[in-house]
Order: sequence, then structure tokens, then C-alpha cells
Amino acid sequence: MTERALSFGAVAEAYERHRPGYPRELLDLVAEYAEHPVRTALEIGAGTGKATRLFAGAGIAVTATEPDAAMLAELRKRLPAVRAEQAAFEELSPGERYDLVYAAAALHWTAPEGRWPRGAALLAPAGVFASFGGPVRLADPELARAVGAAGAPFLESDEIPSPDGTPPEQAVQWPGTELQQSAWFTDVRQCEIARRLTMTAREYLDHLSTISAYLVLAPEDRAQVFRQIARVLPEAVELDAGLTVHLARRRPGAVEG
Repeated sequence: MTERALSFGAVAEAYERHRPGYPRELLDLVAEYAEHPVRTALEIGAGTGKATRLFAGAGIAVTATEPDAAMLAELRKRLPAVRAEQAAFEELSPGERYDLVYAAAALHWTAPEGRWPRGAALLAPAGVFASFGGPVRLADPELARAVGAAGAPFLESDEIPSPDGTPPEQAVQWPGTELQQSAWFTDVRQCEIARRLTMTAREYLDHLSTISAYLVLAPEDRAQVFRQIARVLPEAVELDAGLTVHLARRRPGAVEG
């Protein structure tokens, strides 16, 4: 795992407070795609349980896995009834199989080697894989440019580049690009869920304080970049917090041979 992937534990409580959750529309989309009842699910990189709440709240027996102890402790505090295990995706071994395996803004932190056969091996026959997430961006382009310029001396971008180099203008985004080429999955779909949020300037800065690109900066640089950004922010900001959702089915017979 990269330094950025391991940076969240130090701000686990802030992550829980300042990161947005997930809408009911996401659950409905996954359930409609599955075409059969989803009773069990495995979550990859559950963090503090932002997506866990959505799926467990619908009566799905979720097993939440998270490699960071501090993030997992926050999840257990908030969702004591959920089965939660400290483990990275790469440490999971086939055994129990699930109707759904999903990752909420976490799949890009997993190692590419063996990603898809491992995911398929965790799914029951006809099981469904889902990955969803997306950057929370300022909706005003001029404000976004001003904030980018304020942070430019310290970081090029606060977003995660596509793991396979897929350009942002391409119709099918990662991980859909890899799923389409995988021998382990079929019926790959990419869907978009539009969402707008409004935050105060203070709330937006608190949100940025949980983003990995800022977390890996030296403390003095992080404080300076937030001061610079604060100077260009209005009292409230509108955010584009849309989700890109990728869905796929385990290909029949792929795991067994």
C-alpha cells in the first residue's frame, strides 16, 4: 500500500465527521442490477463505515474489512452490530462467499496483481461486484481554478489519478476498463449518480483535511496550503459530489476452472 493509502488513520474521527455518506439511490441501483436478493456482502476498505451504513441498514449481512486499525475502530464504534475485520484486500483468502463484493472509494488502493481473480473467488455463483466513488469537486469552475492555484505551490492535484492511466474524457473509466478485459467478470456496466452538496467554507476545509493528498504533506505545508485556500473561499461553496458506479457479475464457471 502507498503512503497515501495509509494516511487516513491519523484523522479517522475527522474522516467520519467530514466525509459525505452515500445515497439510497446507490443501494437501489445495485439491488436492481443484482436481479436477486442480496443477503450477504463483503466490503473492501470500509474505512469508518460510510457505505457500510447504507448496505447494512438495508438488512444485508455485511462483513466490513479495513486494513487501518484506527479507521476500523471508528467503524466499530459507530456500527457495533456489523461484522468487522482488520484486513487488507490482498490478505483475504477464498472461503466464505458473498452475494455482493463492493468497494466504496477504496478499490484504487488495492494491488493490481490478482485483483480480479481474488474478487471473483469471494463471490457466490451469480454474485455481483460493485465499485463506486468519485472526487468531491467545486461546482464553480472559476472558484475551482482559484483553489487549485492556491494549492499549486504544494501539490499538483488533490485527486487520485486513474490506476491504469485512463484519461478522464474516456467514456468508460477505471475499473470498468479492467473489468471489461477480465476473464472473471461479465455484464460490465458504468452508471452515474448526480449529487450536489453545499458546505460552508469551514466545512469544506475540514473535508479537505481528510483528503490523502493533503495528509501526506509536511504539517507546516499543510497548514500553509489551507490558509491559502481559505483566503479565496466564499462563505459557502457548492460541490459536485456525483458518483461513478461500476457493476459486474462473476462469470459462470470462471473461478472453478
